[in-house]
Amino acid sequence: MKRVALIDDHTLVRAGLRALVQDQPGYEVVAEGGDGSEVEEILTRHRPDIVLLDISMKQMSGLDVLRRWHAEYPQVQFLILSMHATADYVLSALKAGARGYLLKDAAAQELDMALQALSHDESYLSPGIAQAVIQSAIVDAPQRAGSVSSNLTPRQTEILRLISRGCSTRKIAEGLGLSVKTVDTHRAQIMDRLNLRDVPSLVLYAVRQGLVDPDD
Repeated sequence: MKRVALIDDHTLVRAGLRALVQDQPGYEVVAEGGDGSEVEEILTRHRPDIVLLDISMKQMSGLDVLRRWHAEYPQVQFLILSMHATADYVLSALKAGARGYLLKDAAAQELDMALQALSHDESYLSPGIAQAVIQSAIVDAPQRAGSVSSNLTPRQTEILRLISRGCSTRKIAEGLGLSVKTVDTHRAQIMDRLNLRDVPSLVLYAVRQGLVDPDD
């Protein structure tokens, strides 16, 4: 059973999140807080596995929480909840240690997908967020590398392209006629061969290699 903490300054939002989380088998809400300043006590007292963290709060923001506590509690998976879809917010959160970024207006099933990803030590980005990261990478990259690493097979290159477009593991598997386990194996091999650790890094790599385009 995965232990989940909810940190959001809106009581009704927390109530909705609590109902959605507890509706998913394998998860239980063990603590709630209305501001980032409460996170330290929640981490030490309740020891959650996953923290759903609002990015905008009055006293201590979600970004401040990540900068303060991510390194000290590396085993905790932080999932940012936000209305902000711009690249600067997303990249700031990822660089500070967030393992996922979920838009508050996302469909309810996206929360389940995000929780599943974090539970398997994977990252999760709302589909629209992945596009924002791609756009930012294109602007920031001084030049594209020109060709994909020869370490990747054609199949792995194809899977990398689909991951970078925001496709879920299940969607990739269905589209390519593979099992979910096979796609997971390919993704692990891609990360190992490219020496990358998470999905945002794969997206940035794919953009710089010219594998994805913002208009795709």
